[in-house]
Amino acid sequence: MTTYKEIKGQLVRKVSEDPTDAQLGQIWYNTSIGTLKGYVTVDAAWASGGNMGTARDGLAGAGLQTAGLAFGGQDTSPARTAKTEEYNGLSWAEQNDLSTARNILGGAGTQTAGLAFGGIAPPGNTAKNSTEEYGGSSWTSGGNLGTARYFLTGAGTQTAGLAVGGSPPAPAGLTNVEEYDGSSWTAGGSLPVAKRSSAACGTQTAGLNFGGKTTPSGGANTTEEYDGSSWTSGGTMNTGRRTLAGAGIQTAALGMAGYPPNRTDCEKYDGTSWTTTASMATARRYTAGCGTQAAGLGFGGYAPGGKTNATEEFTDTANVSKVITSS
Repeated sequence: MTTYKEIKGQLVRKVSEDPTDAQLGQIWYNTSIGTLKGYVTVDAAWASGGNMGTARDGLAGAGLQTAGLAFGGQDTSPARTAKTEEYNGLSWAEQNDLSTARNILGGAGTQTAGLAFGGIAPPGNTAKNSTEEYGGSSWTSGGNLGTARYFLTGAGTQTAGLAVGGSPPAPAGLTNVEEYDGSSWTAGGSLPVAKRSSAACGTQTAGLNFGGKTTPSGGANTTEEYDGSSWTSGGTMNTGRRTLAGAGIQTAALGMAGYPPNRTDCEKYDGTSWTTTASMATARRYTAGCGTQAAGLGFGGYAPGGKTNATEEFTDTANVSKVITSS
């Protein structure tokens, strides 16, 4: 049997700590933990996270994989909900509710500085223009959108937010884009094509909008990039879809799930083109997402059988130090 020394020309090193300058394929024995380890490439994958307290779809999300925020949506009653939950990387904990129960709304920001806007709510199931700001424990009123709408998407931060597209009208949606400065919304550059039910990520000056609905049926595969004043066409998604979720930034985005039909497949964007990556375990639409391309989070949505509370965590392809096992 060929030995490691014959392959590499040296014996396996014994070290008390994992090397910080390890090269791909390198192996060492960590004496502190008594384990053989190596520096290897791990494929992209989704793993199950903690379930949400409330199963729902049409919700919005913000934050990171280890500090996520979920708010609004429609629960299994079925009724619009104002429930808000925080994720710590392991489990969800319920927080103070939104002031207005609503679903298919927009969201942006972080776990301690979130932004909720638009959506549809009773009475009369009307489009909303109201905005709410989350401070890490409770919601307060913010400035109203110039255009009341639902099926919109959001990006950016609480003090530099972006509201994109939406309805009414149906089925094509809106080209309207608005920018938030922490107190009021103003008109931004219009989308080149009317959209609803798309996903967005990034910042107010480097935003990304993708997928969505532009026709009576099916889903769009188009992408639009925002520079703070105008939109330009980006790379085409491999699969057209609507009611999907997004995470990341303009040059490193993650698109997840969507419809039609309920989807598990996901794609990554590098600022130029989309590539297929690992699929989620639960097919879903009307889902929410947050985080980064390297560490994304998908939660809630409508899955086969109804509304789901399932959470999944994405880890992108990476070179890591890993314990070597016989398998």
